[in-house]
This record gives sequence, structure tokens and C-alpha cells, in this order.
Amino acid sequence: MRIACFFPISGSIFYLYTEQMSSIVAGNSWHFHHFPPGRGARMAPAVATYAPRDPSGTVLYHVIAEHLETFLASLADDPEATGLPAYVEREFYDDLRCGILAHGFLRLGCDTCHHELLVPFSCKRRGFCPSCAGRRMAQMAAHLVEQVIPWVPTRQWVVSVPIPLRYWTASSPDLTATVHTIIRTTIGQYYVNQAVQRGHERATAHPGSVTFIQRFGSALQLNVHYHVLFLEGVFLDRTDQGRPPRFLPVEPPTNTDIAAVIQKISRRVIRKLRRLGYLEADMEPPVATEYDPLRDTAPDLARTIAASVQQRIAWGERAGQHVRRIGSGFGSEGEAPRLTGLRCASVHGFSLHANPAIPAHRRDQLEQLIRYTARGAVSLERLQEDINGDLVYTFTHPWSDGTTGIRLAPLELLEKLAALVPLPHVHLVRYGGCLAPHSQLRRAILPTPRQQGLDEPEACPPSPRWSWARLLQRVFALEMARCPWCQQGMLRLIAVITQGEVIRKILRHLKLSADPPPIAPTRSRQAPCDWVA
Repeated sequence: MRIACFFPISGSIFYLYTEQMSSIVAGNSWHFHHFPPGRGARMAPAVATYAPRDPSGTVLYHVIAEHLETFLASLADDPEATGLPAYVEREFYDDLRCGILAHGFLRLGCDTCHHELLVPFSCKRRGFCPSCAGRRMAQMAAHLVEQVIPWVPTRQWVVSVPIPLRYWTASSPDLTATVHTIIRTTIGQYYVNQAVQRGHERATAHPGSVTFIQRFGSALQLNVHYHVLFLEGVFLDRTDQGRPPRFLPVEPPTNTDIAAVIQKISRRVIRKLRRLGYLEADMEPPVATEYDPLRDTAPDLARTIAASVQQRIAWGERAGQHVRRIGSGFGSEGEAPRLTGLRCASVHGFSLHANPAIPAHRRDQLEQLIRYTARGAVSLERLQEDINGDLVYTFTHPWSDGTTGIRLAPLELLEKLAALVPLPHVHLVRYGGCLAPHSQLRRAILPTPRQQGLDEPEACPPSPRWSWARLLQRVFALEMARCPWCQQGMLRLIAVITQGEVIRKILRHLKLSADPPPIAPTRSRQAPCDWVA
């Protein structure tokens, strides 16, 4: 039986084929796919191979193509609106080009059987493209596990911040960096203090961390929070003795330790916000000021982001209203209820969860955890269109009040996607402590090829960029350097096709669509009228 699953390659999702997996897919729904006809086309081989996906068939692509121009025109019609920034609009238009063969592709060919494959270009954007986010997720996880994080125990610390701070950090790279520094140093001090209590000097103890700044929540709302992966201990610097660094493991944090850490983080962040002018100087509880740089430079984006963090609608007929929920929950106007659990605490709107821990030898679990923290904002499997034209986005786990998903109109979905686009040139992955690029200990503690089970250092290049073939081999144990049809030749790059006329000739010869899917023009809203007999 030929079955298909998905995997991102250079920003595109490809169908992977296997033959003898009936026991694995029992009870699951699979999509069947056949190779397109054309020169050199032949029956699909028995071994695993792939064929390019068709992104134009997804619900997300259909919504963007049908309603993007209407969404942008609705902002232009507002006399008080100035439109979204150019980088947000580029995110939408580039997403419509991602994975479409009519916009260009690579030609790969076998040097023995001369069979060819076409690999479409990707948009390489960081906002909401599921394909590019999937490839970036797999690439980052593989790079950190093999090239950065040493073979020591690790723990994930997840820090959430109050709703006003989510809005401020979403529009300010400097404030995001400041809050991250406070979080990283506070948690790092906890590990250093453990080493000091055991008799080591504070100056020689170096913690290490990798932080993923996520901008989204499960309901497609803007929710800036921090997934910090810390080494469960510190490295002791012994360069003055001419010896390599030694890792000192520490005991897991208790609930009391977690409460103390989040208390310090909240106090330090609030004190910094008062100094920067976001909060009133001497008022308890903290009160926000009118300071809002984004509102002065990009008022439409500020309105969109503010509504997103509050799970409201910013534009259209339902402007100011809450996002429609699905399930038994009634929702609430205030903040979410305060939850407590193992190694989980919250105070003043800040929350900290630090229960997930990975042993040193479980590198597979570590890679799986990093993939989760580096995942994209939108899941195509959870987005569906109902019979009324509304879009239903379901949750992987119901909320505490029973909510299982949200319902959005097409223009409301585009509004939510616009708020998730990060600012240009903002680093969403940050390194700290002994894992920082300029740390003197970094080179001495990185994983070695021997630890990875490799005999030659050249087999494990230090570059963070992984080719699609290497990712396929790592995730699916699929060898793509060798031709999957003849199993003798090698797949090699023939040409990069970017000229429109050449693209059309090749696609027409292969009986594929030579024109990209059309983008629907602006639709004007019709005002209701009364009919008189």
C-alpha cells in the first residue's frame, strides 16, 4: 500500500511514500497521491520517495488568496487607518508564492536513469507559513542537538508575562531583549547559587541556556512568552588550571524554588518597566501609562496587536468583540484562573512552569522537545472551513473552561495572522551563558562527533543550515542523495529555473499548471436594503 505523510523541505512540504506500513497506519486517515505524467515519468518505485505538495489545496492558502485584497482594502477605506506595514503585507504575498511550481523551481536529475524531480521555491518567512516553519523547526532541533547542547541533563523553563507586557514586547525588540535578559539571568542565578552552596566560586560557575521566543498561543492570539532550555547545572571554568570545564549537576528545583524565581522575575521586570516609562512610577498595584511608541508609528498594527493579545476582533463588523469560542465554556472578561501544579507558580500575571526535564542520554527526547518549542504558529490539520464559510480552529487540548476551539470569519483570520508576523531582524532564538557564541567555554563543551556516533568530523559539519536531503535522512531515515528509482545513480542539481517563459514550457510539457493560482480581487461590501413590493 502506498501512503503519504508530510515533511518540510526548503520551505515546501513533500509527500513521502512507503509500501509496507499497513500495521502503522491502521485506524488513521491517509491521503493517496500519484506522480504527475511527463518526460521520464514511470511508475512509482517500491522504495520510499516523494513528490511536491500542492499548497493551493489547503484551507489557509484558499482563505488568503480569496480575501487578502479585500482585507487590505478594508483598512484603506477607513479614513483613520494608515494600513499595515510593508513587511506584514509581504508576508501574505510571499506565502501565496511558497511551494508553487509556477513561481520557479529547482531541477534535480539522476545521472544514471535521467529521471527528474522538480523542487519548488519556498518563501522562507517567519510569520505563519506552516511549511517554512516546519523546516525551520526540524533544522533548529537537529542543529542544537548535534552541534550546540552538550550531553548533560536539561530542563525547560516556560515564562509567561501579563497581557499588557505581551503587547509591548511584540512591538519593541529592545524591550523583548530586556525582558529576556531578566528572565535568563534570574534563572541562571538559581543554578549558580546551587554551585556556590556546594563550595564553588561564583565567578567560575557558568550556566547555559537556549531561549525560544514564541509569539503565538493555541487560539492564534498574540502571546509573547519564553521557552528557556537550561542546562540542569553549571560548567566550572578550570582554564587557570589548564584543565577542560567540568559539569556540575544540581538538584531539581522544588515548588518553593519555582515560586522564588518567578517572584524575582516579576519584581525585576516591573521595576524595569517603571524606569522605561511603561508603568507609573510610584503606584501599587502597577498602572500602565500612555506610553505607546507603536501607536504613533503604526496605529493600525497597534490596534491589530492589541486586539490579538486580548482575544478580540480589531476590524470589521465585530470590532471590539471577543473571538467566538467553541465548547462548553462561557469564557470570562478577566484574566484566566490561577493554576498551580508541580513546579508551576504564578504571581502578578507572571507564570513559570519548569517541570519538563530531559536526562543527558535521551537526545531523542531533547530533539522532540526542541521541535515543540520551535514549532510554527499555524497548524493546517487544525484549521477547517464549515458549511457557513466560517473557519474553525480547534485546540489540541481543551481549555480549563471547556473551550475546544475558536470560530473566525475569513477577514478575522487574516487579522490574527497579521498580528503574528514578527518585526524584521528580530532574533527569536537566543543563546546565553556558556552556550553564547562569544563564551570562552563554548568550544570546549560542544558535542563531539564521537558522542554522535560519527567516525569522521567531516560527517557532522558545524553549519546550522541543513539541506533538505539531510533532514529527510534524519527524520525519516530516507536517503535522498541516491536516486530512489534506479538505486544506482545520484540526484544532482541540473538548473535553477526562474524565467517565466522557461517555467511555463517545462510545466506545460509535464502537463502541470503553468499559471499560479489567481488572487481574488477586492470585494466591496453591500449595504442591506429594503425591498418594496
